Amino acid sequence: MENSQSSWIEICKTTELLEGQIKAFQVQGNRIALCRVQGGGFYAVDDLCTHDDGPLGEGDLLGTEIECPRHGARFDIKTGKALCLPAVLPIKTYPVQITGETVKIQVPQQVTKTP
Repeated sequence: MENSQSSWIEICKTTELLEGQIKAFQVQGNRIALCRVQGGGFYAVDDLCTHDDGPLGEGDLLGTEIECPRHGARFDIKTGKALCLPAVLPIKTYPVQITGETVKIQVPQQVTKTP
């Protein structure tokens, strides 16, 4: 039997990302792009464009929108919503928590339980 649980994972220090920057991480089998918007807020999203699996972490951050470097699809980093073609499907977002100078994200884990 499989169950989905979530855990908070430390991924970096707040000082590792300047405002307006994106940095990609591999976290428990997930490629995640961490975004720091102007004003200092942090958001985490899948690092894969839903149009063609482009690396969003290599794209541009335009306010609270992330733009895929391949074909220009844009997504809202707060909600994951696709904002323009060629993408029509949303990207996944992850909760972010700042503890002191540490950035943590909450990622689901698949846990196998024996009956």
